[in-house]
Parts: sequence; C-alpha cells; structure tokens
Amino acid sequence: MEVDILFKIAAIGIVISILSKVLDEAGRKEQAQMTTLAGVVIVLMMVIQLVSQLFYNVKTMFQLY
Repeated sequence: MEVDILFKIAAIGIVISILSKVLDEAGRKEQAQMTTLAGVVIVLMMVIQLVSQLFYNVKTMFQLY
C-alpha cells in the first residue's frame, strides 16, 4: 500500500476541518456542512478506488473469473 494516499487523505481531512470550523464561526453553518460533506465524498471516492484495486488484485492473484 502506498503511504502517500494516507497523507492525501489526512491532508484533505485537516483542510476540510479547518475550513468547516472557520465557516461555522462565521455563521455559515450550511456552507460548513456542505464543505464537510464534500470532503467526505472526496475521501470516499478515493477509498472506493483503492477497494476496487484490491479486489482486482485478489481476482488476478487467484485467477478468478
């Protein structure tokens, strides 16, 4: 597993957390929630790609069709 993907996920989490906190303190709770939701969707897409790659690797390793 590549370590850089973990750093990317962590960086996205930190940036989204800070941005959400700033928007929340500014009184824009709806935008803060949408920002958090967008961050979750981005990370979820990255994880789905990794899981898909894992299943492909397992399938090729055991020569399953």
